[in-house]
Amino acid sequence: MEKIDKRVAGSLTRFYVVALVVVALLTLGGLFLIRKTISSLNYDGRVVNVAGRQRMLSQRLTKLALVKIGQIPHADSVRYDSLLNAWKNNHNQLAEKKLLVGKETVVWKSAPLDSMFARLNPVFETMYQAFDKIDNSDLAIEEKRKELATVLEMEPVFLSKMNEIVFQFDKESYERLKNLERIEWIMDIMTIIVLLAEGLLIFRPVVNETRRAIRLLSQSEEALLKANTELEDKNKLLLEAQNHIARIQKEKYQLQLAEDRIRTGALIEGQEEERKRFARELHDGIGQMLTGLKLHAEKLRQVQFADEKQRNRFDQLVKLIQETIQTTRQISYNLMPSVLADFGLNAALKLLCEQTADLSGLKIRYEGLEGTVSLNSQTEIGLYRIAQEALNNTLKHAEADNVVIKLEENGNCVILDIEDDGKGFLIRNLKNQQGSVFMQNGIENMRTRAKLLSGDLALTSDPERGTKLVVTICPEEIQIL
Repeated sequence: MEKIDKRVAGSLTRFYVVALVVVALLTLGGLFLIRKTISSLNYDGRVVNVAGRQRMLSQRLTKLALVKIGQIPHADSVRYDSLLNAWKNNHNQLAEKKLLVGKETVVWKSAPLDSMFARLNPVFETMYQAFDKIDNSDLAIEEKRKELATVLEMEPVFLSKMNEIVFQFDKESYERLKNLERIEWIMDIMTIIVLLAEGLLIFRPVVNETRRAIRLLSQSEEALLKANTELEDKNKLLLEAQNHIARIQKEKYQLQLAEDRIRTGALIEGQEEERKRFARELHDGIGQMLTGLKLHAEKLRQVQFADEKQRNRFDQLVKLIQETIQTTRQISYNLMPSVLADFGLNAALKLLCEQTADLSGLKIRYEGLEGTVSLNSQTEIGLYRIAQEALNNTLKHAEADNVVIKLEENGNCVILDIEDDGKGFLIRNLKNQQGSVFMQNGIENMRTRAKLLSGDLALTSDPERGTKLVVTICPEEIQIL
């Protein structure tokens, strides 16, 4: 009996030590991967900030070029050449995948980013050469104006490509985060397997040996009943423990879902705040400067020109300034329409339909509520963005002739209904259709916004029968004024 005790104790001890070592290794490995990923995400944030700063620098250089050529007084204290050098240095570091952040060098590898920077380089070099010539004091003013025209022509292309690069950085960062979550799930499952193996190889043999020892040591009915009672109590405790573990796992899953929703909501809220800031900067900054430039140019109409050619050039310059003002106002409005804050969702959707119809030639009919829908700002912005995204998808993919947008109220719910008579598609084949990746991302963005508003999004579509999208939002209080 003593030999059996020693053999069983030694075997169980080895199993227990191995199980503890495996659990410890899994825990340490998980902590290492989490810290490594967090560090990588921190670098990603810095890279995204620098990439985003490139867009601001290009716009600021354009502004300085405009005021330099127009000889307009301004309060910007930064030197033009130093700003141009900073813009070039940042671009070179991003393109060479070695970004200096303080004393650290951030290095990343990505084939899509390499391809994007390869397409961006010709645009950047063209703009850089133009900016450099504008700063050349020996160059004639007419040549500088030509270079400025080149800058104004290439800047939207540069900003568009930089936006793609920033979004790609953000996408890759998000993919690394999702990969970390998958690794966590795998390690959690492995830990559970080790715990189950520990139960099978340690606790079960203990129970069996206990039963055998009891049968050998006691033959009395009283001892047997007592042992059965003890085993039943243990089973109850084990069942309670299992229920507790299941409850913890469920709470953990719900917590992860809540964290994902909060994270997504924070990202979208940050995007909207950034849109507001950009819109305000465009309207109050560049817009006011352009308006002042136009007023000064209008005053110059009284000046007698040497010949008709100079008069035509001056008229073209005034026309270009007016077009730039209109473009700036349109961009500012698209970023954050003022009518949404001033007159509410109903008026904003109606204006969106009218502007989109004018620009695209598409027949868009809006059927809104007779009164004004009183919602909180987040709900109004969310529904407006969903409608904006749906119209963009229709223009890009649907090949439709008519679109109907309805804003309805049903009890305590607001319903946004968007329907077109385009070519439609099979939703299950969305991933296999050419060019459908961006459309799928747009649908997921709309679905995410609806979920963040505690609403539902339903999408129905069939080939040659058009597409219908219905968003139902049921906030706690809705008032129709």
